[in-house]
Amino acid sequence: MYRIWLTFRSAVFWVWQILCTLVIGPFVLLFGLFSFKLGYAAAIVWNRANIWGLKYICGVSWKVEGRENIPDKPCVVLSKHQSTWDAYFLPMLFSYSVYVAKRSLILIPIFGWALYVLKFILIDRKSGRSAIQQMCEQAADRLSKGRWVLVFPEGTRRPVGAPPAYRIGGAKIAEQVPADVLPVAVNAGEFWPRMGFIKWPGEITVSIGPVIKTEGKTAAEILQETENWIEGRMSEITVLNRFPY
Repeated sequence: MYRIWLTFRSAVFWVWQILCTLVIGPFVLLFGLFSFKLGYAAAIVWNRANIWGLKYICGVSWKVEGRENIPDKPCVVLSKHQSTWDAYFLPMLFSYSVYVAKRSLILIPIFGWALYVLKFILIDRKSGRSAIQQMCEQAADRLSKGRWVLVFPEGTRRPVGAPPAYRIGGAKIAEQVPADVLPVAVNAGEFWPRMGFIKWPGEITVSIGPVIKTEGKTAAEILQETENWIEGRMSEITVLNRFPY
């Protein structure tokens, strides 16, 4: 019976997300055509509506640890990625910011178009070395404009407890720009699973680590240091089999 109740709540939240997209999404596109800041502000309203909807409809709250580690100057944020929740929340925490995302996402109505209008760093992963170069050039441009660059180093949402699969792209940005790295661990996948419909009530932990200085380090060294911190922290905040997925 409890699972049925959670399924119902999750269905209501699913409808809520669609309504938020249809009502707020067009304003992101319209404002973003004229001003990044106005478009971003509308996008944050969109994100907050979804985050708060999840909290009050499904009972999923959150806490942030390590805010004191956030530097005054924007840098490259490398974050664990288990859930759609991460994509909603991080732009609220790091303002103004842009994601590194795959170019094919712009084909998604409203959501994908918003990524394009807000000048997110969109890459074609099939381009190999040239894609990394384009990514680094665009990241340098965004950082010079005072925008955080958000990267999910594993490339896609990973199941809870899955072996790490970190890629070099985000660390390449940090090496070539150059820019420092801020590691973030987040266990949202335990409450909003990657492939699960039910949203499980509880408290998500977002843990921000100390800045990783990158001067004089190779991309491989930067990535290894980042992975070590994130995965070490994930082992502390993750409770495997918390819910019967």
